[in-house]
Amino acid sequence: MESISIFEIIKVGIGPSSSHTMGPWNATTSFIRLIEREKQISAVKEIFVEFFGSLAKTGIGHGTDIAAILGLSGEDFKTIDTNSIDEKIENIKTSQKINFAGQKEIPFVYGHHLILNKNKTLEFHPNGMIFKAVFENGEELIQDYYSVGGGFVATREQNSFERMCIRTLYPCHCGKDVLKYAEQLNLSQFSDLIFLNEESWRTREETENEALYIWQQIKECIYKGVNKEGILPGGLNVSRRAAGLNRTLLGEKIYKNLDEWFKLVVQAEETFTNTNKWISCFALAVNEENASFGRIITAPTNGASGVIPAVLMYSQAFTEFTKDEDIIRFILVAGEIGTLFKKNATISAAMGGCQAEIGVSSAMAAAGLTEIMGGTPAQVLQAAEIAMEHHLGLTCDPISGLVQIPCIERNSMGAIKAITAANIAIESDPAKARVSLDEVIQSMWETAQSMSERFKETSEGGLAIAVNVAEC
Repeated sequence: MESISIFEIIKVGIGPSSSHTMGPWNATTSFIRLIEREKQISAVKEIFVEFFGSLAKTGIGHGTDIAAILGLSGEDFKTIDTNSIDEKIENIKTSQKINFAGQKEIPFVYGHHLILNKNKTLEFHPNGMIFKAVFENGEELIQDYYSVGGGFVATREQNSFERMCIRTLYPCHCGKDVLKYAEQLNLSQFSDLIFLNEESWRTREETENEALYIWQQIKECIYKGVNKEGILPGGLNVSRRAAGLNRTLLGEKIYKNLDEWFKLVVQAEETFTNTNKWISCFALAVNEENASFGRIITAPTNGASGVIPAVLMYSQAFTEFTKDEDIIRFILVAGEIGTLFKKNATISAAMGGCQAEIGVSSAMAAAGLTEIMGGTPAQVLQAAEIAMEHHLGLTCDPISGLVQIPCIERNSMGAIKAITAANIAIESDPAKARVSLDEVIQSMWETAQSMSERFKETSEGGLAIAVNVAEC
């Protein structure tokens, strides 16, 4: 088993779903590269993509079809103007043509060249898709892809994220590895070990700069979210709440930019109730942006993208651990905990339910917060264990397949649980803990395998069918 950089777990993304939006988008990029290796873009006559299983069943609500169309057009979700998405999609649907890979205009009829097959699931993974290119000479190129969570994409033959996975000096594939190397190297902080391993990808300075870039993106996303009102797209008529909560908490105070707003938050009246409301406000802001095809930080997925920002923002606004070094160490540790779940269980709701998304993000955030509060490596692992322990069995049952109900509120709950887990761990003796992080990860995976498929991002169970959307 090889190591994964923490910046493959915490990274820039686009809403509403890492597995159902970013994954298919990444798959289109991989297929375009395959065509460029095997043939030529100029030789393509038609392009087809068919989605199966969970991708098909919740595809419309998750924007799977939109992601595929934009990806086939050669757009990059890291740079696209998110305000232009609706117009681009409408033009393609109306003209029934697509500028494939940004290089050649070919016919593209929605429902013919792009199909959501809700009646079939591919064996390899619930999030399966098949691409087919037909060339001018009649030849065809067919490739299957699987969105395995967090934007990662695999093929049946090879995992495409293997290129990001390399051998590190001190490989940490489980919690026991962390404790072993921390003791062996006499390290008092978990993040010191991560710094050493991240040097396999980049210099320490580059790692620090990337972490601070992530923090800047988190602040900008929260700021956008607390300043937007209205109804979220998708038809559920869910109102944005972060802006109203932000306004209530700040009262009549006025700000003109992100920096002024952040200063007001730091200076706000600090009571238990107000702090809890701010944590919820931060999480809601991010996930309302996510639900609107906004640019967010995937951590480790989009559906759970509000937990880590909410907890990190809490630490910067309401605790004493506000140095750049604290921010960097928080992100490093949170990301590394995410890799443990990725390698030993899953971060895909289609495989493990919402415990694999909100549960993992809460564990990541709890670990990051414990790290900057001065926790030992063992306490950091204990915090992650506590957070996940209280998310075991959490199902994924989005109403109408939209990443809105119950997804948005779950991020607030996940953030609160993460902070609670960190506070418990920092006052505990890990040597007396009866359950280890490795054991809870194994339990999560066993729970995932036993869970009914109806509760794995199919919108066929739980709230997704209990609520009569027409009456909402």
